[in-house]
Amino acid sequence: MLERTISRIQPLDAEAAAAAQTRQNTLTKPPGSLGRLEELSVRLAGILGQPLPAIDDKVIVTMAGDHGVVEEGVSAYPQEVTSQMVLNFLGGGAAINALARHVGARVIVVDMGVKGDLPPHPDLLSKKVAPGTANIARGPAMTREQAIRSLEVGIEVVEAEIGRGLDIVGLGEMGIGNTTPSAAIAAAFTGEPPDLIAGRGTGVDDDGLVRKIKAIQAALAVNQPDPDDALDVLAKVGGFEIGGLAGVILGAAAHRKAVMVDGFISTAAAMVAVSLAPAAKPYLIAAHRSQEYGHGLMLDWLGLHPLIDLDMRLGEGTGAAIGISLAEAACKALAEMATFDEAGVSDKEE
Repeated sequence: MLERTISRIQPLDAEAAAAAQTRQNTLTKPPGSLGRLEELSVRLAGILGQPLPAIDDKVIVTMAGDHGVVEEGVSAYPQEVTSQMVLNFLGGGAAINALARHVGARVIVVDMGVKGDLPPHPDLLSKKVAPGTANIARGPAMTREQAIRSLEVGIEVVEAEIGRGLDIVGLGEMGIGNTTPSAAIAAAFTGEPPDLIAGRGTGVDDDGLVRKIKAIQAALAVNQPDPDDALDVLAKVGGFEIGGLAGVILGAAAHRKAVMVDGFISTAAAMVAVSLAPAAKPYLIAAHRSQEYGHGLMLDWLGLHPLIDLDMRLGEGTGAAIGISLAEAACKALAEMATFDEAGVSDKEE
């Protein structure tokens, strides 16, 4: 499934993008005056293959998993918060639920590897690869087979939503300790030292940050992830929800659907996905620049320019929800504005 999905990823539709740009240049405004909203609408035209792209069916996939590295004292919160927050998502009481309702998106909650058993719920997708990863500071997070499985689960999840009409998917996650494997992934791919990438995550104090950096350094030293082998990086220092989100990216790109990347953890997933399939990169839109320390380095490595910077660092898909709102606004401006000819307005003089 993984190889087949990657092989299906095609370049953006250049004709649709050109048609969108031509229309942008004839709308009743000075060319370029809507700034990056114009760029976004043209990009979405190319992604969706529609000269007048529409963002009607919006989905945020929030994947959850636990991490053995919490044994190293890298988080300010206990591990049981992962499962407690999953229940909060299912109850509609989390920040992602509020923002998803605001933008008209449905939230798909996926158990990729939460420690312990969650009670059955009609809105919970139980796709557990294993009950949490192993401690990356002492050895590999998962087997290579589990890494492939996490990617293929992500593909399965997004393809099911595409079958329901998905136009754009936002990436969300939950997993106490997951900024640590995300920073390890970023360090592996970029070659930057952990102290330039690791931040405070859930809000660890100075001592906690030192422990976190040491855990990442140990993970890289013990596991020696190969930056030229994305599966090796994911298996050795990743997480099940990170692999799942990378799979969502690949599945969406294979079906010409837009992907709104959230913050630090989903950007680590994007690094895995793009390393597996460079052709997926044009399908990615960075919603925001996280307050998490190394996020800017990760975005630069991917060549992504975030839409907003609101000092957010929550995760869950919250930044992606706001980004989806901007994507919808960009499409509506392109489709619903009148051209100079349609409005009977004089264009600028040559």
